[in-house]
Amino acid sequence: MPDLVNKTILIISPQDWGKMFISKHHYAIALAKRGNEVYFLNPPDNFKWQVAGKSKRIRIEKLNEYPGLNLIWHQLYFPYRIKFHAKPVYDFLMKKQVKDILSVIEKPVDIVWSFDLGHLYPFYLFGENALKIFHPVDEPAGDLAIRSAEGADIIFSVTKEILGRYRHLNIPSYFVNHGLSEEFLFSGTNNYIPSAEFLQIGMSGNLLRTDLDRETLLQIVRENPDLVFNFFGSYTPAQSNIGGGDDHHTQSFIISLRSLPNVVLHGTLTPGELARELQKMDALLICYDIKSDQSKGTNYHKIMEYLSTGKAIVANNITTYEKLPDLIRMTESRENNNELPALFKETICCIEKYNDPSLQQKRIGYAKENTYSMQLEKIDKLLSQS
Repeated sequence: MPDLVNKTILIISPQDWGKMFISKHHYAIALAKRGNEVYFLNPPDNFKWQVAGKSKRIRIEKLNEYPGLNLIWHQLYFPYRIKFHAKPVYDFLMKKQVKDILSVIEKPVDIVWSFDLGHLYPFYLFGENALKIFHPVDEPAGDLAIRSAEGADIIFSVTKEILGRYRHLNIPSYFVNHGLSEEFLFSGTNNYIPSAEFLQIGMSGNLLRTDLDRETLLQIVRENPDLVFNFFGSYTPAQSNIGGGDDHHTQSFIISLRSLPNVVLHGTLTPGELARELQKMDALLICYDIKSDQSKGTNYHKIMEYLSTGKAIVANNITTYEKLPDLIRMTESRENNNELPALFKETICCIEKYNDPSLQQKRIGYAKENTYSMQLEKIDKLLSQS
């Protein structure tokens, strides 16, 4: 396969395009910057459906901010619930939906690049000519998540654990770590100077996620009233384009956070805004319940963004980084986060030690080796070898 340039690429995403960007959004941007014509396929519009011609069901929106990047919005022409009651019928009906989507693009698609774990669009529906890339970035849960890889030519993933779940399919598979957007690249670091008056702690991501270790997180905030905890990410359903809970427990958690005097909820930010805010932090926090975590404590997209600041990171156990203690201070246990509050407090008490310029440079250097442009270079080489 020629280099990943001047291609027509269809990105299949389980999350809408919106203000919060994760892997599939960043890859779409990076591919467009390489001179490709990229089409980002949102999931069906709230899974609504209407019996109408494709011009009313499917529309393309050019993103002027990112030349070469287009969004595809679409509605189904049949009830989505058929997928759960008669999957073969759903796949048969989806054949027309995919055909209509491809016809709206109006040019042959060279690459179908799917991040979808829901088997919404089986690869065989896209014909034989396009290269089919399957790119799971979350732990596959259930049979449909495994079947989503069927028909792929190659698989990339951010953890070896995820790749192992697809080994039986005998599809060429490779580890490619999470990437870093160019907005997070800053020049070097100077001697660390702690924030005046109150140290600033940062945590980014969707606060509506039900796999956050909410109890431990609240404990850490309450036990450190002399620190300011800055949360960057959605805390209401209206702010989120990447899902999340809206149940009583989630609402209670957000209310508890908002009631604490040393908490600042910043809401959703653009990648550039988030990059600038994270640079102001003295330390960064990750606190998931890995037993319910969608990544099972193996890897997280936010780690690269954190590392780009050079600042100390305190986290639950993360297998991908277990042998890289200079990058992340994490708990040893994979059963619970009982160690995390004490680990966090010890890190903050010695913050100048853990933010030593040499450690900061290691973290920044690692992040720079994993920008999205660098990851695409790696993928390009792997494609040429396969």
